[in-house]
Amino acid sequence: MNDLMNAVNPDASLPASSVAQTLNRDFFFRTLNVDVLRAQLESDASLSGMVQDITQTRPHLFSSTMVFLSAEMAQTMASTVAAIERVVALSGYRSQALARAPAIAQHAFGPVGACMGFDFHLGAEGPQLIEINTNAGGALLNVVLARAQQSCCKAMDWAFPLKPAPDTLTQTLFDMFLAEWRLQRGTAPLQSVLIVDDDPAAQYLAPEFELFRQIFVRFGLAAAVADPSALVWRDGKLWHGGAPVDMVYNRLTDFYLGEPGHQALRQAYEAGAVVLTPDPHAHALYADKRNLIVLGQDARLASWGAAAADRQLLQTAVPRTELVMPEHADDLWARRRALFFKPVAGYGAKAAYRGDKLTRRVWSEILAGDFVAQALVAPGQRLIERDGVRTDLKFDIRAYAYAGRVQLLAARMYAGQTTNFRTEGGGFAPVLVLPVAT
Repeated sequence: MNDLMNAVNPDASLPASSVAQTLNRDFFFRTLNVDVLRAQLESDASLSGMVQDITQTRPHLFSSTMVFLSAEMAQTMASTVAAIERVVALSGYRSQALARAPAIAQHAFGPVGACMGFDFHLGAEGPQLIEINTNAGGALLNVVLARAQQSCCKAMDWAFPLKPAPDTLTQTLFDMFLAEWRLQRGTAPLQSVLIVDDDPAAQYLAPEFELFRQIFVRFGLAAAVADPSALVWRDGKLWHGGAPVDMVYNRLTDFYLGEPGHQALRQAYEAGAVVLTPDPHAHALYADKRNLIVLGQDARLASWGAAAADRQLLQTAVPRTELVMPEHADDLWARRRALFFKPVAGYGAKAAYRGDKLTRRVWSEILAGDFVAQALVAPGQRLIERDGVRTDLKFDIRAYAYAGRVQLLAARMYAGQTTNFRTEGGGFAPVLVLPVAT
């Protein structure tokens, strides 16, 4: 207990980053209160039984502990997100990003993209941005999870008043969708929202769809969850179940709406008849992995007018990323152990590979596809307990953001090459930002 008291003492002489690292590495304690989690998830009668269903079908969705982060690291993440937003606003950046995107991504109706996710590893030089996602799942689940934490012991009581107020983040998330609506529709009233994904009930994060539906209803909107194949484009409107749809919260991973079952949604979007968020335009500007190459090119950013402070920050915060080209195959293979390979249009860590794990067969597939190679940044380590045995799991930090402002930080804990929600003791975990020493 004395070691814990010393480690978490906010007035200690150790830097906050060292305190956070010590807590993550050396101390395990359960903070998740399952009864509070159940009350939060099942606050509406229609959601009764959700916790039992999650326990049975998604046992590794939530971790029982939390991840600690220094205020300095958190601020660097927020500054990085804000700097990227300023760079994305530059005409030079936008021109090059859209030049390689399909025609559907050229539509700019106003929305900037709800539920953005900026994923970081904690490197020796600070937070390192490894990926940007335009339909990052888990924000609302992590709001609920953050409220269900309890102090493990008196040594940690000072930290827990920092939990989010019960309604603040929920209001923030709703306001985000309302802002997206107004960017395209102005003062016209928003009346309905449809949450869309392929076979939504079968999606791993399906519980979150229901939570969002509940929030929209609570704020007076008609709301439902649907497969895009159930949509109809008719008479200049998008229809679902006999009613017109005002806004679609898009959880599809067909980012440019090219699949046959998505054509009604595509037609409505291209006609500007529905407010779609996030949309193909946002994906091209943010989530195409080739953007990570550009964000690290100081001279190019300078030529577009990016501020010196933003360029300096991005040089540190964005690991070097390069396009995989067959003519550079020998050089990349020789350096593979220091690289991580990702498909240009990938998501959810699909077809992503650590270079030191590559086989020749996989390497040939990478060379034949569209991939980037990113400098390998090791993930953080968090001590957990599995079957009574204490061991380490890896974690990354996701910054959920809107319009360049971070709304919430959450961790994803896992074993293996990438986040997977299949690891005992892993899953989403709240991030507790340690206060600055006074």
